[in-house]
Amino acid sequence: MTRSLWKGPFIQNLILKKASSWKKNNLPSYKLIRIWSRNSVIFPSFVGLNFEVYNGKTFVPLLIKKKMVGAKFGEFVLTRKMVKHK
Repeated sequence: MTRSLWKGPFIQNLILKKASSWKKNNLPSYKLIRIWSRNSVIFPSFVGLNFEVYNGKTFVPLLIKKKMVGAKFGEFVLTRKMVKHK
């Protein structure tokens, strides 16, 4: 089931504050912003920023591109290890 339109997209406030301060202070884009919220939506203002998204075990680096806008952070970070059967 999708989120209702009157609520708008979900974003954790801490992520929005970190990203806006990162852009405002002109901090280098190669530095990583650590986040734990995999269900937050990627906004257009995040394009070009580097995030580290927690997958349950480690932080996975993620560079935001224009194609990723509107998707959730968790769609690009795998939580399960692929099993190789011999």
